Amino acid sequence: MGVISLRLKDRDLARIEELAELQGKDRSTVARELIEQGWELMMVRLYKLGKISLAGLAAKLDLSVSQALDLLTEMGIESPVEFDDYLQGFECFR
Repeated sequence: MGVISLRLKDRDLARIEELAELQGKDRSTVARELIEQGWELMMVRLYKLGKISLAGLAAKLDLSVSQALDLLTEMGIESPVEFDDYLQGFECFR
């Protein structure tokens, strides 16, 4: 694991400390989780903008395409898979 040192605004550090206290975690864990969630959000935004494909999104998030679709659903983003595509995929699965 690498180490990074960075300067944070007082407001940002206070937010990390508040979240750490609320969740009963240390600041480093909270900061790592925020970075991971930020990465996820940025990749989903790129997907919505058409900058990366569904397969690209899945790869960037270390998920299967099915898991990526589930994540998009959780985030209220409409599935790019049409019902006919779903049925065709289901037939191939058989």
